[in-house]
Amino acid sequence: MILSDSSILHAIEKKDIVIEPYDRSCLGTNSYDVHLSKFLACYVDDVIDAKRHNQVKHFEIDQTGIVLNPGKTYLGSTLEYTETHQCVPFLEGKSSVGRLGIDIHATAGKGDVGFCNHWTLEISVSQSVRVYAGMPIGQLIYFMVEGNVEVDYSSKASAKYNQRSPKPVESMMWKNTF
Repeated sequence: MILSDSSILHAIEKKDIVIEPYDRSCLGTNSYDVHLSKFLACYVDDVIDAKRHNQVKHFEIDQTGIVLNPGKTYLGSTLEYTETHQCVPFLEGKSSVGRLGIDIHATAGKGDVGFCNHWTLEISVSQSVRVYAGMPIGQLIYFMVEGNVEVDYSSKASAKYNQRSPKPVESMMWKNTF
């Protein structure tokens, strides 16, 4: 079941969902709008190796925006820090963003119960497009969980993205054994 606006509000009141900063006008019928932060990053090397820690270069979007170009992966982050303690958050792009040819994630649209951080976005574009810090970029949709969660994400020893950061975080695939 997807949470409605009133259910999201109730979860916020109970601190089961935390959104900072929170703006009531961003609450939709069954979602909450999130915004692009000023922080972006790109991988330094042209070839990314899944078995090694690939370095990224961080940069900021200024008031004039920044042009994103096809053929490159941009790591962005949400302005909003979120916590979800009793439901599963899904991040989806807004239709207005998709109509600009912007994809905000390749595969990482689902969070876990206990995820507490800014969301890292895997941004790609189909044609060159100028984006701005603070623009609406996506929406969080919350699903109820059936049953008790034994160990939430923030408590897992294997969780790779627990360190709070307003900046986008590069892939930690290299921490896996394969």
